[in-house]
Amino acid sequence: MSIQYLGLKKIDGPLIVLDKVKDVGYEEVAAIKLEDGTERVGRIVEIQGDKAVLQVFEGTKGLSLTNTRTKFTGKPMELALSEEMLGRTFSGSGRPIDGLGDIYPEKFEDINGKPLNPVSRTYPRNYIRTGISSIDCLMTLIRGQKLPIFSGSGLSHNKLAVQIVRQAKIADESGQDFAVVFGAMGVKNDVADYFKKSFAESGVQQKVVMFMNLANDPIIERILTPRCALTAAEYLAYEKNMHILVILTDMTSYCEALREFSSSKGEIPGRKGYPGYLYSDLASLYERAGVVEGSTGSVTQIPILTMPNDDITHPIPDLTGYITEGQIVLDRSLDQTGIYPSVSVLPSLSRLMKDGIGEGYTRADHSSVANQLFAAYAKVQDARSLASVIGEEELSETDRKYMRFGVAFEKYFLTQGFNEERTIEETLDLGWSLLSLLPESELDRVDEELLKEHYDNETAEKTFVI
Repeated sequence: MSIQYLGLKKIDGPLIVLDKVKDVGYEEVAAIKLEDGTERVGRIVEIQGDKAVLQVFEGTKGLSLTNTRTKFTGKPMELALSEEMLGRTFSGSGRPIDGLGDIYPEKFEDINGKPLNPVSRTYPRNYIRTGISSIDCLMTLIRGQKLPIFSGSGLSHNKLAVQIVRQAKIADESGQDFAVVFGAMGVKNDVADYFKKSFAESGVQQKVVMFMNLANDPIIERILTPRCALTAAEYLAYEKNMHILVILTDMTSYCEALREFSSSKGEIPGRKGYPGYLYSDLASLYERAGVVEGSTGSVTQIPILTMPNDDITHPIPDLTGYITEGQIVLDRSLDQTGIYPSVSVLPSLSRLMKDGIGEGYTRADHSSVANQLFAAYAKVQDARSLASVIGEEELSETDRKYMRFGVAFEKYFLTQGFNEERTIEETLDLGWSLLSLLPESELDRVDEELLKEHYDNETAEKTFVI
């Protein structure tokens, strides 16, 4: 027998408080019926004795303290799951918004996910090819990894996300199913339209599941969006044996929604006003990636976040860096010089890259090329710093060659067209050609055999016009 509670004790922002509530649990979902007959959805976020605090996803505007009726469902927030989700667009809370009607679910799952036994995890190996040289060569995305993109307001992270969705492929077993789950939080209408239009035009829409929470949607719904997206991803990966790439943008909007929600609950704020549990909350999302024993599928995550004031020490990128396995950092100064994608090489890394590249995965020389390009580009920055003090004319011959290599590296390797897709072989060959601009004695991260096979200074000098 279900009990219906009439009236509310208190309304506070997105929260409502009910008194004398019995037999309910944390995270339990409730149906809230207004005076005009419309229904809203809420969930319990706090229980104090017989008092329950509920979060209302659609907001509390129009609710009455006396005539609102609340009925608890006895279960947590669940998402309807089916392979029909592919090619469909859902709201942040998992309702279809593409006009194609409801899906016929095979099952329902709790959006908070199930605890995953660490022992059942398989170490991530083998890479996902994005077709973007700077990522594939220098910070390779490994299947089952979580590799965030740290961007800034106004940079081309949305464009990069679309290009990755369009071009991403698993490196082997090309017959296996590969799909993308895309979760957008707090995006403007024009950005949402850009994503939809780009996916439709490039012909990848049928392999994309989209969850869209717009800027004018309830801010509380933003907290559900990544959880719904990851629940769909886990279902497709571990039950349908698909390789799923999850792209979540923008995690900063999610964290700000969490801060607002925490503030409305009256919790003591932590650093910069974010709740003290921000780390564990982000970890509960990021850790839902990986490869699990008994399933041939995988969940790989690329969360995108815009760093407030381009500050990489801000709590959101800071905590994200602790939890995830590396980061791709976008640079404003590179973006302003017209370089796309504006990947800042030196602060970017992929911690799992070493175990998913090389012979049998990419190419035997991949690790050597990546190490040498990192080392050479670091010396470019030193040479540029020195030139800014003493002038370029006073530099040594070697430093001038590094300056020339730096310009060529940014112009030919980092810069890549939005519709340009490079294979890993093309990327590594391009890396060798650029390294051949430097004296052979400077290439100390590669062995003699590889140098004999790939070093060709004469051809490089003719190829790169600077």
